[in-house]
Amino acid sequence: MTTAAAPRVHHKPDEADRELLNQLQAGLAFVRAPFAEIGSRIGMDEEEVLRRLTRLKEAEIVRQLSAIFDTRALGYTSTLVAARYPEDKLFEAADIVGGHPGVSHNYRRTHAFNLWYTLAVEPESQFGLEDTMNRLHEASGAESTRMLPTLKLFKINVQLDMTGERKIEAKEAAPKPPPTRGDGVLPTDEDKRLIVVLQRDLPIEPAPFDRWAADAGITPDELLAACQTFVDRNYMRRFAAVLNHRKAGFGANGMAVWQVPEEDLEEVGPKMAAFQAVSHCYKRPTYPDWPYNIFTMVHARSMEACEEAIDAIAEDIGVTDPSRRAILYSTYEFKKIRLVYYTPDYKEWEAKALAGEPLPRWKKS
Repeated sequence: MTTAAAPRVHHKPDEADRELLNQLQAGLAFVRAPFAEIGSRIGMDEEEVLRRLTRLKEAEIVRQLSAIFDTRALGYTSTLVAARYPEDKLFEAADIVGGHPGVSHNYRRTHAFNLWYTLAVEPESQFGLEDTMNRLHEASGAESTRMLPTLKLFKINVQLDMTGERKIEAKEAAPKPPPTRGDGVLPTDEDKRLIVVLQRDLPIEPAPFDRWAADAGITPDELLAACQTFVDRNYMRRFAAVLNHRKAGFGANGMAVWQVPEEDLEEVGPKMAAFQAVSHCYKRPTYPDWPYNIFTMVHARSMEACEEAIDAIAEDIGVTDPSRRAILYSTYEFKKIRLVYYTPDYKEWEAKALAGEPLPRWKKS
């Protein structure tokens, strides 16, 4: 006997939902009643926050409410990867690539390099990052694969403007300094034990951290203090909601890539990062078949709005020659999850690879 899948819930956020979503993306306070606190910012009582958030989760507009950790600060190494496949092999290849536990994002994009994924490996990896990528290249039958690690981080801050009040070309009043990536001191075993708890999806209830503290065998105040310590140490960026971009109404996911002279990067990178429509801004390596050294991610409600933002960036930095930039749109999402840390899945994947066994595959639900 098979059980029918639960019907998908369709919900169009109203003005109050949109304001709540903006606050949830900005981050929860480390207090015992975080939903009451977030409601106080927008004149909404705790019961209504819980009711609305439950509905937004059921509609899959909110993917997860959890700690957002910095992969590098936790000792993991990671990279963006671009790979090229024949179109008729792409979906099977994406299943193989997505089967690695360190692949959290995996998209088809509009380019000859048509599969783009992020890959992370744990500090104890037997293979390391490049060998893991090469094994995925071979197992998935890629024609070409390029490793594109972050050489310099100018910005990472995914916060979609749900209210629509922000102009697409809006900029920060003053460019923020690039985010720090930890001080090189790795988490202790006790830190790891708490990170395993904090990376879960937060229960939607009045005192959710109390339940997690009980699971960890510590007091709620101790758990909340650990959260603040993790932020201070740059292990955690914030504790916040991650939205499903498309279900939230942001149908255009444009990765704008740029050719910028090396001597101009220190000036141009912060200028790009100042645009509020830009969620990520990185310097990455180039190759003979990949000449672009700056990447900016723009999420917008339409392709036209996305290109309007990118045109504003081009004008601001003086890169108006269209041959010096390209926009790669995401046309299919194979996998998008929060990276899970300190799980045995990494070692299990490597054991299968070493034994020559079939690698795990990712099947989109």
